[in-house]
Amino acid sequence: MRSLRSFNRYEIKYLVPSDQIPALRDEIAARMDADSHGAEGGYGVWSTYYDTRDLRFYWEKIEGLKFRRKLRVRHYGDRTNVGDDTEVHVEIKQRVNRVTQKRRVSMPYRMARELCDGRRMVERDPSERAFVEEVLELISLLDLRPVAMTGYQREAFVGRDADVGLRVTLDHRVRGRDRDFDFAADAENRLIVPARLSVVEFKANERVPYWLTDLAARMNMSVVRVSKYCQSVEAFGRAPRSIFHIPENIAEERHAL
Repeated sequence: MRSLRSFNRYEIKYLVPSDQIPALRDEIAARMDADSHGAEGGYGVWSTYYDTRDLRFYWEKIEGLKFRRKLRVRHYGDRTNVGDDTEVHVEIKQRVNRVTQKRRVSMPYRMARELCDGRRMVERDPSERAFVEEVLELISLLDLRPVAMTGYQREAFVGRDADVGLRVTLDHRVRGRDRDFDFAADAENRLIVPARLSVVEFKANERVPYWLTDLAARMNMSVVRVSKYCQSVEAFGRAPRSIFHIPENIAEERHAL
């Protein structure tokens, strides 16, 4: 049985027009290895986010609090094939100053819904029990409920040699919905980021290597403060569009600059 997994990383995000992705991919692939799960076009990433009635986690992100967190249930792969026994990940992602921390456990989807929606303790390995209790306490004390879902196609690359710990992800066709939160539900998912844009992230344990920041500069990539969760909340009118919202005409605006 798997034990609790934890990650501490620095993350830098960019928005990249789709016509620049092939050149970026070629440069990255020359220095990094493809993720073992991301060959031949990548894989789907689907997440259900939990928040309070007044969207506490959303506002913590928008206001840029130095300590903030969010709870989500995540599935990697084809969401239409998700059933009760499909493995998913219950995850707390939090930001402490500039460091992103993630802790998660894997469990069957049925058990994840029992924990997060039914608000009941589930039987877990002793190494995972404290984290699961923390999740249950967070849900119960803050009265969390599913608020938004996001999904996208991800290509991922991992560092080699001196760049061990480095990870680069290219997320395409970022979609979302604000209801019918079962992963396999026959529900409409709407683009929440223009299809002509991809979200690119550099993730490193210590620092992003110079060759990668130089590549971003050469390709005129601009750092953005974007959250797929916040983008979904705003796209469906759950909150006013913030200064960080990605407008539909952003690609045209950038080409005009």
